[in-house]
Amino acid sequence: MPNIYMQQDTLNELNRNYEQAPLKHPVFLNSVPKSGTHLVRNILRMFVPVEQQFHETFIQIPNLHQMAGRAFSLEKPMLSWGHLLCSDESVYATAKTNNILLVRDPYTWVLARARFFLSENFEAKLEHLRRPEFSGDSLLNMMIYGIHGKSPPLVDIFTFNAVSWLGSHTKLYRFEDVLRHLKDLESRQAEAYFGGLLDDCGIDMPADWRERVRVGSDRKQSGTARENLTVDETRIPKELPVLQRKMVDQVIPGVREILGYH
Repeated sequence: MPNIYMQQDTLNELNRNYEQAPLKHPVFLNSVPKSGTHLVRNILRMFVPVEQQFHETFIQIPNLHQMAGRAFSLEKPMLSWGHLLCSDESVYATAKTNNILLVRDPYTWVLARARFFLSENFEAKLEHLRRPEFSGDSLLNMMIYGIHGKSPPLVDIFTFNAVSWLGSHTKLYRFEDVLRHLKDLESRQAEAYFGGLLDDCGIDMPADWRERVRVGSDRKQSGTARENLTVDETRIPKELPVLQRKMVDQVIPGVREILGYH
């Protein structure tokens, strides 16, 4: 697995400013990588006692056998998070958790993944991609089609980390919806949205929920927020070019629609 270097946050200390009710059931925040995982994780951390937060690692297939017994325990419920692809082992391990699945529009995911690969916070023996010989278009294409033997293609990630989890007990959340409601946190729509998220996690919504959401969503507390990455963005456009959008549609036809993007 790649190494990711992030600044430490202070949310464990801030968590103790609020009265915390014990988590009654294990919660697993699963996500497509680069889909706002740290943002939603940090929000949820403000509603769960620190002692019930599984900080040991991000749960993925390579470490599932070692972590599942502790992260998904019914006797000692925990809030855990990871990028867990769908397989017989992962479905079995998470069957009794409140399972939240966070996704992102594949069009903006390609851009976010390219920026992260170029950042100094990411180490996976791909540092050579930062060299000027790699144009912006070539980097975007590699995010879409993968890098042979080094990085999986978009179709594998969105098939096994997203679409194949849909249905059953999995609750789908879109990164863009989270951002939209954060920008209008005083609205009734935001209250209903975050109330639904907490309910899907089995967490009662406290009266001070807005303050907790604001603290948890503070971008200064997220080591993977765009402005907290050390990266030269000059090669990556603000929007995905038309050609690369057609490439995305070619490799995952219908997936954006299944995930609720139009």
